[in-house]
Amino acid sequence: MKNIIKVGLVQQKVTKDPSKNLSTTCNSIRLAAAQGARIIVLQELHLTPYFCQTQNPDNFDLAEPVPGPVTETLSDVAKELKVIIVGSIFEKRGKGIYHNTAVVIDQEGKLAGKYRKMHIPDDPGYYEK
Repeated sequence: MKNIIKVGLVQQKVTKDPSKNLSTTCNSIRLAAAQGARIIVLQELHLTPYFCQTQNPDNFDLAEPVPGPVTETLSDVAKELKVIIVGSIFEKRGKGIYHNTAVVIDQEGKLAGKYRKMHIPDDPGYYEK
């Protein structure tokens, strides 16, 4: 007997309003779960337009700790729907220490793991820091 696990991928247009984007993300998670997805993967930095191509100190205000408000919201949704969520958070780990962090939240709503991206390479014609 085969075990088949359905994976849902959430890709959406975002606005400059992180709370609106989080609400849209949660609705998309619910839709994916209703369609049978048991693992739901969110787009990179899903709370804001992708800002990593420029260096703007104002963007540091978008960072939050992990765990924090967004991971708590995602944890509540994962627990409610009994799904695994993989999401990307702009993390502030400490003063002056920031990461593009992937978090994994299990079906019980617990933070199962995280991966902190330490370095983003520079390619010709494309600069990220």
